[in-house]
Parts: sequence; C-alpha cells; structure tokens
Amino acid sequence: MARKPTLSPTKISTYLACPSKYRWTYVDDRGKWYIRAKSYYSFGATLHKVLERFHDSRDAGVQTVGQVLAAYEESWIDAGFESPEAMAQAYAEGKVILEQHVRAAAERPSEAKTIAVERLLRADLGDFVLIGRIDRIDEYPDGTLEIVDYKSGRQETSDEEVATDLAMACYQLLVRERYPGRPVRATILALRSGSRGSASLGDEELARFRDDLILLGREILHRDYENLTPVWKPLCEDCDFLPLCRRHPEFEEPGSQAS
Repeated sequence: MARKPTLSPTKISTYLACPSKYRWTYVDDRGKWYIRAKSYYSFGATLHKVLERFHDSRDAGVQTVGQVLAAYEESWIDAGFESPEAMAQAYAEGKVILEQHVRAAAERPSEAKTIAVERLLRADLGDFVLIGRIDRIDEYPDGTLEIVDYKSGRQETSDEEVATDLAMACYQLLVRERYPGRPVRATILALRSGSRGSASLGDEELARFRDDLILLGREILHRDYENLTPVWKPLCEDCDFLPLCRRHPEFEEPGSQAS
C-alpha cells in the first residue's frame, strides 16, 4: 500500500504564496538545480540547533554561556553568505542573540519544564498526513502545553501575529492531536529582542481550521501543475525559479510589453 503524501506548514505556505514556486520546489525535479543556499536559512538553522541543545535536559554539556557559544561555533553553517564580511557580521549577531537568551533564562526562570525539542509530529487528515517540526514544547504545572517557535530574523512579534499565523495553527492542531484534552498555547519568540506573542485556538476554531486545511490540502495535491501558468508577483524578483517561469509563453513580467 502506497504511503500517504505529506504536507507541512512550509509546503502549504509556499503554495499559498505561489503555486508555481510550490511546483518547482516539491513537484518538478527540474527546480532542484535552481535552488541557491540562503544565508538566513543557515543562520536560523544554526541558532535552532544550539537552542535545541540548550533546552534539552538530556544534554548536560550546553548550559552556560560559554558552553552555548562553543556549541554555536561547532554548529555554524556558512552556506549562502555573499561575503566573508557578511558572514562575520551574522556570526557576531548570533553570539549576541544566544548570550541574551541564556542570560534571560537564568535571570527569569520559568515554572514550565521543557518536554520536547525539535519534535516532529504527525496527524492523519485523510488524503494526506500533516507533519510539523516544533522547536520546543513546554509543560506548565496546570497541564498547559506551550508551543515555542523561534524566529531568528524578527525584532518584534505580537499576539495578533501568532493568532493569524498558519504554521502556529498547524502546530496547535498537531499538539492537540498528540496530547488530547490538554490546553495548548502557541508562542512566537523573536530571538533578537526576546519579544513574545501568544495565542490559542478554541475547539470550534481548531475544528474549522482542520476542515479548511483538509480542503486546501486536497487542492494542493491534486492541482494540475503541468498546465499551470505562472503569474508575476512581487516575490518573483528574488525567486530562484524565475528563469524557469520565464520559459512559459504566457508568463508576463512588468515592463515586458512594448509601449
């Protein structure tokens, strides 16, 4: 029996942003030759790896500022930077972010305990399986579970932002299915400032989101990508796949028509 296809918040967000980008990223193999390394992915992945170790109670070797910075140096990913100077600047920014995070954790200890880091969760939604890798799950004394999602590029966040974030809704659905009956809160942590925003979906909201997600998932999986006409959007300017879309006879860029 064939395995069900999987969809993740990243895949779904890519489709909503641009079906053509989804095609070249996940459906058509030709797209893989055009994907370039991104410095912000490298930076974010490095910070996530170090924070995973810092918050993992089983990893006793990454607890102090010095140990965290040593782990940072070992974990550093240097792909995608435009120059050695740009990489050096990013590396210095990462050190500051991690130092602030570790010191804040020591100065303001939380009553919650971390029960999972970088946990991959799955939920069967019929035609597909929803998957999501959650940065951290904290458990509070009253039984509430808090999903903590790190954002390495943001300076600030808000409750409103979390309430409308697709990925945070997906994570809530996954955690509620994994831990039925438990109160769940979703939190975005902007690592550069320590700013936090939180929100929770009620039972009815989550049920509607689940139904909408199933319909959207079916659309994504059954779309006719071979006959898809790419449409110009502002994000095209920096897209890796613009050369592929330009080959389509009906693809029009601003200013491409003669006046």
